[in-house]
Amino acid sequence: MRPLLALGLMSGTSRDGIDAALLLTDGEEIAEPKGFLTIAYELDFQARLGAACARALELTRPASDPLIDAVSAELAGLHTIAVHRLLAATGTPREDVALIGFHGHTVAHRPKSGWTWQTGDADLLATATRLPVIHDFRSADVAAGGQGAPLAPGYHRARSVALGRPLGVLNLGGVGNLTWFSEREWGSFDTGPANALIDDWVRAATGQAYDKNGQLAATGSIQETILTAMLDLPWFDAPPPKSLDRNDFDIAPVRTLSPSDGAATLTAFTAETVRLALGHVPPLARLLVTGGGRHNPVLMAMIERHTGVPTAPVEAVGWNGDALEAEAFAWLAVRSHRGLPLSWPETTGVPAPQTGGRRAG
Repeated sequence: MRPLLALGLMSGTSRDGIDAALLLTDGEEIAEPKGFLTIAYELDFQARLGAACARALELTRPASDPLIDAVSAELAGLHTIAVHRLLAATGTPREDVALIGFHGHTVAHRPKSGWTWQTGDADLLATATRLPVIHDFRSADVAAGGQGAPLAPGYHRARSVALGRPLGVLNLGGVGNLTWFSEREWGSFDTGPANALIDDWVRAATGQAYDKNGQLAATGSIQETILTAMLDLPWFDAPPPKSLDRNDFDIAPVRTLSPSDGAATLTAFTAETVRLALGHVPPLARLLVTGGGRHNPVLMAMIERHTGVPTAPVEAVGWNGDALEAEAFAWLAVRSHRGLPLSWPETTGVPAPQTGGRRAG
């Protein structure tokens, strides 16, 4: 199977923008990054996207809704801009791109109820870019009995074949997830909130978008009583595979704290969820961290201290941690195109390896 040039698009649970990446891949082990960029969302669109997510949680199933439909169209327009900018920045002719892998944005994730919902108008994106678009990557897995998440672990495995084992790849986006590899086994699951609660708190308490470099948390004190209560949930004890919706947790437990103490406590909460997650897997020699959380030195230091596992950003092995998830959806698009599995019993709990995705255009 000859490699194809695919363009992956990711709008993550942090709701901060779109990651776009070009990847030359056969959907197996060949994965050669060819370019990347990020487009930040404007604050007013972030607010509309958050409102659409809140509205989706009020519904019992995915359905047409004026607010969500409008945001879906806006997402397609913004992703179109990302495609054109990336092609221009890399000097790539549109005709050289075989496929777009379009994750869309998860507005609600309810695998126990048999559904997951990623909004974004794939038909509009295909028309605007004049390229085939693979989308709806998660629904087939959920329909087959899986969690529908995480989906990047297969790409983590493809990229890490030359790295030593045992190894963990920890993604710290809005929600955290871990892909782990022992000498003979592997698996993945969501660990808990990563940046989402910290960002929500900092925005509510200070008006800033996030805790840059962990500066606010560094000046605060961890409130151990509140932290212990937040960790006292059966979900953390449940064996993997397991997954979360961004809105399964909120900042209510720290509402009475100062801005700095709230940030410190929520940062410690993320670190502790990683420690608890590692209790479900064989001992790991190191953690490679991708996603926005790796830019927070306070969070990174807490994770290493709380887990006792050497922790470093994925750049330590030559990967681009900002591009990795978008690259993963380019890789998944090629696998979907070729009818290959996107998920496995080890990654989502699906009974058998499961392909997925649908084509627009």
